[in-house]
Amino acid sequence: MERIRAIRRLDARHHFALVCRDLAEIAQYARVDNSPFRLMKATTPGSYTFILQATREVPKRLLHPSRRTIGLRVPDHKVAQALLAELGEPLLSSTLLLPDDEAPLNDADEIRERLERQVDAVLDSGSCGIVPTTVVDLTDDTPVITRVGKGSTAPFMQ
Repeated sequence: MERIRAIRRLDARHHFALVCRDLAEIAQYARVDNSPFRLMKATTPGSYTFILQATREVPKRLLHPSRRTIGLRVPDHKVAQALLAELGEPLLSSTLLLPDDEAPLNDADEIRERLERQVDAVLDSGSCGIVPTTVVDLTDDTPVITRVGKGSTAPFMQ
């Protein structure tokens, strides 16, 4: 986490997400009631990050300091899913938007060229685009879209 913060020049207030294999893994790190569970089941895997109340399994340094929430997602990318399956645990995630850049990096050759001395490895699985996930806060009874991104907002409009 500190290395990502240094590369992106982020302060301690920046929030990270945990990328999980499936909803069962999400349930280890967040409290999920029936209504949010149904919404998440209908939209995962996919391009969504969900803000949920964290369980005690989540390290303090990953929590929103005042709300005790965590961002969680289940990707629909085959390589990400294979990596998560091999690791057997979630990955810490942040968009690769470097200081002074206007768009996130998503080309492995450019990432390698710009960061090869700062990261242990670059896994090239092709471009995943530069549109970020849609962020949905599910901590209250009504879902709140906090960032519109790649995932459709339609499932959360009631």
